[in-house]
Amino acid sequence: MAAPIRVLTAVPICDGHDSAINTINLEFIRHGIEVVYLGYHRYAQDIVRAAIQEDVRAVGISSYNGGHVEFFVEVVKQLRKRGVDDIAVFGGGGGTITHDDQRVMQKRGVDKIFFAGTSLTGMVDWVHERYGPGKRGSRDGAPADMQLARKLTQIEDAYANGKTPRKPAAKKSSGTRVIGFTGPGGAGKTTLIDELVLRLLHRDDSSRIAILSHDPSVVGEGALLGDRATMINSQHDRVFMRSMATRGQAGGLSPATEDCLQLLAQSGFDYVIIETVGTGQEAMPFQSKLVDQTVLVMNPDYGARLQLQKIVMLDLADIIVVNKSDQERAKTAMSEIERRLQGNSREQQLVSTVAKRHRDTGVDRLCDLLTQPRTSGETASEEPKGRARLRRA
Repeated sequence: MAAPIRVLTAVPICDGHDSAINTINLEFIRHGIEVVYLGYHRYAQDIVRAAIQEDVRAVGISSYNGGHVEFFVEVVKQLRKRGVDDIAVFGGGGGTITHDDQRVMQKRGVDKIFFAGTSLTGMVDWVHERYGPGKRGSRDGAPADMQLARKLTQIEDAYANGKTPRKPAAKKSSGTRVIGFTGPGGAGKTTLIDELVLRLLHRDDSSRIAILSHDPSVVGEGALLGDRATMINSQHDRVFMRSMATRGQAGGLSPATEDCLQLLAQSGFDYVIIETVGTGQEAMPFQSKLVDQTVLVMNPDYGARLQLQKIVMLDLADIIVVNKSDQERAKTAMSEIERRLQGNSREQQLVSTVAKRHRDTGVDRLCDLLTQPRTSGETASEEPKGRARLRRA
């Protein structure tokens, strides 16, 4: 299967109407397109940054709030200023964008405007024809983030085309810490990561962070890569974020994940955070030696206590986070999980958080655990011999 088309969709600042773009996103996905959805109320700078990092073929903008001529053209202008003329801009706005507006916008670089009454099938066909497979350069000489984005694309495309790249020995840059996050869907992994990024950026004004985030592919179709839509603090120039689809692979990761993770780990970031798809009882996603620490994020409402015996990651994770601990069942969940961990033969940490709460002390504590110095030659994933040591933070 050839590499799918990747597009980024977004809604401009001062516009909170996302029903139309969500409908279009779903139609794109059904026809094999991978959609990176940035969400609504987004600045042009956020859209351009995301488009470059995700290395998409085009940006689709839905605007129902006026100001579309200036906004669309500003996105085009910023893309050209960054030297990425190969990322096109298209969009629409129902009855808001007039034909006169369209002529002005296209003269100033906008690729296409869809008007009210255009069929979804017509939009899909146009995107496939316009942004289908085509040769793309390596961006040699471009800024580092653009080169990195293109290299990640080349790795994914190689796997999609059945040409598995050679795998050099796993290694990472000195000083880079790789942290893996997994857990069931709805546990709040993305929000928790976003809050951690905020703290990491504030603690060191020179630190650089990479995020490798995964979403499931629809069987035989495309994918909605939507983690960016809930990432607020991570929209930052010191954060490089890449969204990946599982492309048919089970276990919460993509066939190309390990190679992409290795590239990020060798690219000089202080922290590399990898987030899996929402996973179940069977998942053991982090087999790579590159991962220093693994974090399992859980919801207090996981069902009967018997379910805890079936979750493999409770034996493997270095840190277990009970998020949404403001819920009624949270204290019971903490006690049950603590008893479950007592039998493990390794040191683990148990943390309670409310990621959505401003300045949550549990997230502060988790950040402390993930940034504390380790003794020379030791990684958090190493299993100490002897009796288990569980620490409740």
